[in-house]
Amino acid sequence: MNFKEILGGLSQDIAIDLGTANCLVYVRGRGIILSEPSVVALNKKTGQVLAIGREAEKMVGKTPAHIIAIRPLVNGVISDFEVTEQMLRYLIDRARQDKFTLLKPRVIVGIPSGVTEVEKKAVKDA
Repeated sequence: MNFKEILGGLSQDIAIDLGTANCLVYVRGRGIILSEPSVVALNKKTGQVLAIGREAEKMVGKTPAHIIAIRPLVNGVISDFEVTEQMLRYLIDRARQDKFTLLKPRVIVGIPSGVTEVEKKAVKDA
């Protein structure tokens, strides 16, 4: 067994189903640990992400006009690359919450079938 195989056994395996309506996060050995709406609340003026998932969904209709809730995936297409990237990072961070390791997790992301090659690359880069 080589060093890379040993480290691979120590890292966490995470699978994310990046859906238009909801995102599911599965962690090997723990099952599905998250089911969050694919919604992100943004400050329109600054572009700052204020909330993701269920927290963002709760904000709909209850915030000042400069705060909007968007779905970064629309009809199986990534409509906002940067927001999708932030949503992915958030989901991965939530999945790693219990981990006390510096090793990066192994992550696989299921994406809608309608995405383009450019969108696939954006998800991979995230």
